[in-house]
Amino acid sequence: MKVIETGLPGVLLLEPKAFGDARGFFMETWQAARYREAGLPECFVQDNHSRSRRGVLRGLHYQLTQPQGKLVWVTRGAVFDVAVDIRQDSPSFGRWYGCMLDDIDHRQLYIPPGFAHGFCVVSDEADFFYKCTDYYHPQSERGIAWDDPEIGIDWPLREVSLSAKDQRNPRLNAQVAENLPVYEDSPSPQPRSPARGEGKL
Repeated sequence: MKVIETGLPGVLLLEPKAFGDARGFFMETWQAARYREAGLPECFVQDNHSRSRRGVLRGLHYQLTQPQGKLVWVTRGAVFDVAVDIRQDSPSFGRWYGCMLDDIDHRQLYIPPGFAHGFCVVSDEADFFYKCTDYYHPQSERGIAWDDPEIGIDWPLREVSLSAKDQRNPRLNAQVAENLPVYEDSPSPQPRSPARGEGKL
């Protein structure tokens, strides 16, 4: 398995080995020892599967009091997947990383706790799978506007379909400190303006 650092601390792009022939292919989407060596945690407690049509954008989501690390991949179709560092006083606060995930390359993205996450479907339909390090906790669920100009995500589609809840997500700078995760290396975090940053493969 190839592990690629993305420029955002802890956000990793993974390329598992797929073994294929005329019949199809086989791959391991998770193996505790191998992924531990790659720097991922072993404490995944919940698996999720979503199906969405072209133009659906889900995000940007995070959980405040029960933050989730996520290992994500696509089993059918293609999505543009994004992680944003929203940890108060983080050196990379407000920076984002985006990449294409599809059913051809079988790449995976790991998003650590403390990052907002979202994706946009660019194929006719997509099946999206992800493993989470903590359980879904609706009371602590929060969101950031997908089109926040201060973050400046370069989404491949501008006409998107959002849930009613995601349409109400505030900009990052509009979130009060109590609604943002804390950067662990900082003894007294202070909110600050996002530093524009991007990356995509």
